[in-house]
Amino acid sequence: MAVRSAELAVPAAAASRSGAWTVLARFLRKKPLGAAGGALMLVMFLTAVFADFLQSHDPIATDAAYTLGRPTAEHWFGTDHLGRDIYSRIVHGARVSLVVGLASTLLGSVLGGLVGLLSGYIGGKTDLVTQRVLDILQGLPLLVLALVMSAALGPAVHNVVIAISIPIIPRAARVIRSSVLSIREMQYVEAARALGVRHLRIAFRHILPNTVGPFIVLCTAQLGSAVLVEATLSFLGLVFPGVAISLAVFGSNLMGDALRDVLDPRLRGA
Repeated sequence: MAVRSAELAVPAAAASRSGAWTVLARFLRKKPLGAAGGALMLVMFLTAVFADFLQSHDPIATDAAYTLGRPTAEHWFGTDHLGRDIYSRIVHGARVSLVVGLASTLLGSVLGGLVGLLSGYIGGKTDLVTQRVLDILQGLPLLVLALVMSAALGPAVHNVVIAISIPIIPRAARVIRSSVLSIREMQYVEAARALGVRHLRIAFRHILPNTVGPFIVLCTAQLGSAVLVEATLSFLGLVFPGVAISLAVFGSNLMGDALRDVLDPRLRGA
């Protein structure tokens, strides 16, 4: 009987792998721009992971004899005003940008998602007060609020993460709240209430899983903005870093648009 079970497990695993490749092939065929965005993000991720092997010079080593140098065979992207190799600094900068971007996006999106979930489900005065507070936060531009928070908290990576995540909270809360408002009126939610299921269980077991699609799209969309804000707070001011940042933002936006089309049931036929 054990042998029979093992024989059945092998075709099941093969079918699972085949199904995954089929889904990937369909995504590549129907969403080529989204696939291109995902490829760009993969390149950025691999660059950040293997920065130590991809660098051509020490990114913090200075060369006073070759400041603001043009691109050459030795310095592919030239040097900055201190003679530091720009290519090596971009490679290592990808690591900082992705760490800060991902951490701030996840922190802001998770906190905002929880606020939106509870606000939308509870409703009433709680929702009214919460939305007015979010209006105040969202009334300030993301970059301005991040600059203020960064200046108040001080120059440190974890402070930059907090400074960028705070402006993301109201945007995430609005997206999740709008989904919760429609989901809480579904029949299965009303049935759970009629059976006496506790409100927290309904919110986190029955409603929250159905907001995963919008949440993923929100994270990919906010990732580009977070990278831009992080770059603005510590921008090198030269051409090649701007190109690298633009590619990262472009890739995350393309991937986010494609995921939105795939995950949103209203757009799956598009």
